[in-house]
Amino acid sequence: MKFRLNCIAALCAVLPVAGLAQDDKTMETVTVTQPRMLSPGETAIGESTLAPMRAATSDTARLLLDVPGVSLYGAGGVSSLPAIHGLADDRLRIQVDGMDLMAACPNHMNSALSYIDPSRVASITVFAGITPVSVGGDSIGGTIQVKSAPPRFADSAEQSQASGQVGAFYRSNGNASGFNLGAEYVAPNLYLSYSGSLARSDNYSAGGDFKAAGPGTVGGPWLTGSEVGSSNYNARNHDIGLAWRHDQHLLQLNVSQQNIPFEGFPNQRMDMTANDSTQVNLRYTGKFGWGQLMVRGYDQNTDHEMNMGPDRFSYGAQGMPMNTQARTRGGLVQADVALTDQDILRFGLEAQTYTLYDWWPPVGGVMGPNTFWNIDYGTRNRAGVFGEWEAQWSEQWLSQIGVRGEVVKTDAGPVQGYNAQPIWSVDAAAFNAAYRPRTDHNLDVTALTRYTPDAKQQYEAGFARKSRSPNLYQRYVWSTQPMAMLMNNFVGDGNGYVGNLDLKPEVAYTVSASGDWHDTVQKDWRVKATGYFTYVQDYIDAQRCNFGQCGGTANLTATTGFVNLQYVNQSARLYGVDLSGSLQLGQSADYGSFKGSGLLSYVRGKNPTTGGDLYNIMPLNAKVAVTQNLGGWSNTAEVQLVAAKVDVSQVRNEVPTAGYGLLNLRSSYEWKQLRLDFGIENVLNRLYAMPLGGAYLGQGASMTSRGIPWGVVVPGMGRSFNLALTVRI
Repeated sequence: MKFRLNCIAALCAVLPVAGLAQDDKTMETVTVTQPRMLSPGETAIGESTLAPMRAATSDTARLLLDVPGVSLYGAGGVSSLPAIHGLADDRLRIQVDGMDLMAACPNHMNSALSYIDPSRVASITVFAGITPVSVGGDSIGGTIQVKSAPPRFADSAEQSQASGQVGAFYRSNGNASGFNLGAEYVAPNLYLSYSGSLARSDNYSAGGDFKAAGPGTVGGPWLTGSEVGSSNYNARNHDIGLAWRHDQHLLQLNVSQQNIPFEGFPNQRMDMTANDSTQVNLRYTGKFGWGQLMVRGYDQNTDHEMNMGPDRFSYGAQGMPMNTQARTRGGLVQADVALTDQDILRFGLEAQTYTLYDWWPPVGGVMGPNTFWNIDYGTRNRAGVFGEWEAQWSEQWLSQIGVRGEVVKTDAGPVQGYNAQPIWSVDAAAFNAAYRPRTDHNLDVTALTRYTPDAKQQYEAGFARKSRSPNLYQRYVWSTQPMAMLMNNFVGDGNGYVGNLDLKPEVAYTVSASGDWHDTVQKDWRVKATGYFTYVQDYIDAQRCNFGQCGGTANLTATTGFVNLQYVNQSARLYGVDLSGSLQLGQSADYGSFKGSGLLSYVRGKNPTTGGDLYNIMPLNAKVAVTQNLGGWSNTAEVQLVAAKVDVSQVRNEVPTAGYGLLNLRSSYEWKQLRLDFGIENVLNRLYAMPLGGAYLGQGASMTSRGIPWGVVVPGMGRSFNLALTVRI
């Protein structure tokens, strides 16, 4: 142990110049550094799993639904928010090709995963709970890494070639359609690529009537009792890639652009009427005699607009426009150093800057003549350093320990309301007089171990201390005017929220253990079980607002209806179990092979400070599927079972949901350069409320609580016939 620690200390001192000491001969003979150990709860999803799922969705987050412990908060058609073990949204670190993209919206409509179309996703890695410090940071629930296809290179100049693919889909529910195309040029040292996609849909329909039929607005479109208002969308994405390779060095540049002319949000009081974003992602990977060096820099600019769509009541001719501009820039330098054949040291530096402007143009009357500044020149800048040591002590034992320190600084400029009336000016004056800069010093620690007694079993255990600082909307949203509060809500519960300058960072302590049992070649059968417990200190929950314009006895005591809330530090306790498994059921020359698979997830979330339940906790749920493979055919029958959600957040007046079961059928056929996917989702056309769907606000007078029926949860999609075709050229 002493020898290993001395090696680590010495290497930290000499590494900055070690790369310069390598000659070309050493670079040519370098071996690849051994991979990082898989942590408890880590799941990798490859192309074979992703391919059949793309036909049913244009929402990248839905590709995660077969990962144990993962659930989705309802949102727009391409913008669901993932949750891991009950912790969602900003509590997760979500990376798209290594970029930490952040939502720029008071309702978090432009979520990180909405910036990549499912057709571009080549692999996904999910760290559920225990996350190594090298892939964690500013998160307490886990990490999701989504990656597009890596660059390819020809073995010789004679093998240089251009290729491409074209795909299209149609889904009957919502009359959804779209296409994607890609092209690439492959040479020995050069790789060029382009990908583009378009996806659109009308409002989808539930499996039956969940509300009364009628127009969403006066003179607006007629909505049937089963039509989910404000669930339509139109999304366009483009990406251009360039990669250059020389010996052991790889340089990549991607420029991506997104344009969403409209995306409805049935659990929000607004719709997204425009989202234009550009991302530039530059990264370098080099292999040296001492190991591997990675350098990344990225830049994202976002222009975002919200207003009422056609299914909602509009305030005057202009509705209620709400605009946001944001810029996110980040960088990483990481070294993976092979100390010995059994020891790897990873350490690095990471930084991110985020600037946000959130303003609401005047519309007349009480909402004018000035511009309302929800957040003006909000900044959230963080910098961190981490170190991680992985050791293979023997053939049976492997360990990993890591430490990460971060500094997060936030601030926001002075604000103003629509006018000088007290309903706007009193809160603005109090906010402007307050000291607004905040600096958080966060510490993460992880310790993981793995024991593999033989080829048929493996056991893992881990502990983590993780930290996350509040986002800008939790700290700096200032108005207690009820209408303004209703426009600040990224959890979809229909309630109004105001920020809290005194929020502290969340600190989560997690222990996790898992067992993995399988046959020797991990082909015939496998069972994996993971249990976990998390305690969150200074958990950012909500309490009834009791000051300014949002207080009052009715707000404090209401047990039904929508209420006004303020973010506050309390505590949280979450625990649960994930089970997954597979079994080869049989094989014959006439009928092919049959494989069964299943998963089960359970999580329980409590707030020890109040004694209440946490919001949006997925109830017990399971999936069982049987897949047949015969030649180019693959056919799957899947049953999804979800228990009733009865443990609900009392402070938010969260609505319980009933249990349900769904049947899904999928088939695919591959022949040479062609792939055809066909499926029927919700075969029996069941009507069900999504446990994490949020409050239904998709039509009517959504800017206030008037005309919005409380107690209706956004329903899931009814039966849909899905067809997708992909041709490689």
